Amino acid sequence: MLIPHPLLGPRDAAEFTVMGDASLIDRPDPQSDDAARAFHDHVYLRDNPAGVHRELWFHEHGDRSWLVVTRNTLTHEILEVRLARDVALEHGR
Repeated sequence: MLIPHPLLGPRDAAEFTVMGDASLIDRPDPQSDDAARAFHDHVYLRDNPAGVHRELWFHEHGDRSWLVVTRNTLTHEILEVRLARDVALEHGR
């Protein structure tokens, strides 16, 4: 499978490590009243959907960038690839 890296162009998926659900970018507020529960859920509770899903991929054997890859987990079709820093900045992180 080729990952269309936004900066480097098509890269083999073997260069990357899948790091899980892209919702990890949206960390809970540590100052909130329910911070302990929110962080527990953030760290341990994950969805594993069949179909379109956003995932964090780390370019371990390349430029060491983090990507948010939106792909169909049933067909492995890649629908969108963005730099994780750009996604995080959009969410004010």
